[in-house]
Amino acid sequence: MTNSVPDLAQDTTCYLVTGSNTTEQHPIIGAAIMRAKEERGAKLIVVDPRRIQLAEMADIYLRPRPGTNVAWLNGLMHVILKEGLEDQAFIAERTENFEALKEIVERYHPARVEAITGIPANDLVAAARMYAQAERAAILYCMGITQHTSGTHNVMSCANLAMLTGNVGKPGTGVNPLRGQNNVQGACDMGGLPNVYPGYQAVTKPDLRAKFAAAWQVDDLPSEVGLTVTEMTGGALTGRVKALYVVGENPMVSDPDINHVRAGLQALDFLVVQDIFMTPTAELADVVLPATSYVEKDGTFTGTDRRIQLIRAAIPPVGDSKPDWQIVCELAKRMGAPGRWDYGHPSEIMAEIAALTPIYGGVTYERLEQVGGLQWPCPSTDHPGTPILHTTKFSRGKGLFQPQEYKPPAEEPDEAYPFILTTGRTMFHFHTGTMTRRSEKLAQEVPLSYLEVSPADAQSLGVRHGQMVHVSSRRGELDTQVFITPRVPAGVVFMPFHFAEAAANVLTNNALDPLCKIPELKVCAVRVEPAA
Repeated sequence: MTNSVPDLAQDTTCYLVTGSNTTEQHPIIGAAIMRAKEERGAKLIVVDPRRIQLAEMADIYLRPRPGTNVAWLNGLMHVILKEGLEDQAFIAERTENFEALKEIVERYHPARVEAITGIPANDLVAAARMYAQAERAAILYCMGITQHTSGTHNVMSCANLAMLTGNVGKPGTGVNPLRGQNNVQGACDMGGLPNVYPGYQAVTKPDLRAKFAAAWQVDDLPSEVGLTVTEMTGGALTGRVKALYVVGENPMVSDPDINHVRAGLQALDFLVVQDIFMTPTAELADVVLPATSYVEKDGTFTGTDRRIQLIRAAIPPVGDSKPDWQIVCELAKRMGAPGRWDYGHPSEIMAEIAALTPIYGGVTYERLEQVGGLQWPCPSTDHPGTPILHTTKFSRGKGLFQPQEYKPPAEEPDEAYPFILTTGRTMFHFHTGTMTRRSEKLAQEVPLSYLEVSPADAQSLGVRHGQMVHVSSRRGELDTQVFITPRVPAGVVFMPFHFAEAAANVLTNNALDPLCKIPELKVCAVRVEPAA
């Protein structure tokens, strides 16, 4: 996030929320938006194919067809430029490539955007005016706009919109991704990506490789960019990947095209899974290493707004389980790995992180104990942290407008598969259900998988609420119950992905964004019919 959760709660005068079921999946932030609207009169624009809870209180609700995000974002910018609502001073002083943006968005007039997205032209114009005329407008998004073959372009378009209106570098503004799981931000910060070391330091740069090689006491480090999760599955099928070590991840529920995932995992020579419960992925493993949950270990979490906070063990590890860092260190020592693996406490690991990672340079356990949390970049121990990014300049100097053309999803409905399936979460379960589906109370709320179908589609299909239906795509099939609701428009169906016994990702498409390699989990074509 460019900004901070408290900052957005206190200072934003207009929220543009897209691809995020905020009240259900980020309830603290969702509650802050609701309070801002009720107590401060903040405006709210919600853009989502589903009529989520937050849409019920929106000043403007736009319902685009799934996979058309670049089109409606370009449409907003078209209106803003046509009506002279852009921030000319910000554009002139802090950005470049503006003329290229003007040329692209000129073609996305409201009538064309309505034809592509289904958003009424008048509503698009009203949303553009509300966002551009706000004193401090913030964009909040989540995986609803990233899990597409155009995911990178969707995010670039959000950045274009924020820069066009000068809503960057100030309180209550910015481009703010809401992370989908606890400590995803921290995992990325620590190099949990195939192309960077901790602190987003590129593996392709010789000086950075040399720095880490010296610190880790190894002769050399690979210079090639590695594989993403979905590429690893394909690599297992071709023989490129022989072994896989999965830590705290459950691809047999969370990854697209699960039949393809299963085939890849079964093709491996060796599979290790490290987790807190026996997941569907762990059931395929050659070795399962029992890890501790968050309440059984010390360490830090880095939240969605770059805030680093301490966690402390509330109970000792259960059974033979160990914290993840201890398991990794013990494995490394037994395998004869060079370098240091004898850390006595996570604080010693944080000291190494600070020494090698400039954005974490001023972070110590002692400081975190005193202040409760620090936001990176925090380059030195006398630095207070950075609540808002890009206040005076961007990391590259001037902000670069990167205009995008709309491209349709990799798979669209046709005669054989006439519905668009989009997936997500429910209020009562989290991700693959590894923890929440073991809770008796939560399981009572939503015990089984379901498919949301519009009343019009339910009538044409001849199905009743609660009836079992057979759902199929070009990749797989399953049976689940129907939930008839106007939350979804005609032609679109929605399914939560938490339920391994009727896993939505049996159906989804593993087509990837060519730039960041994220799969298109939010759009695929399916057929729905009454179950036999």
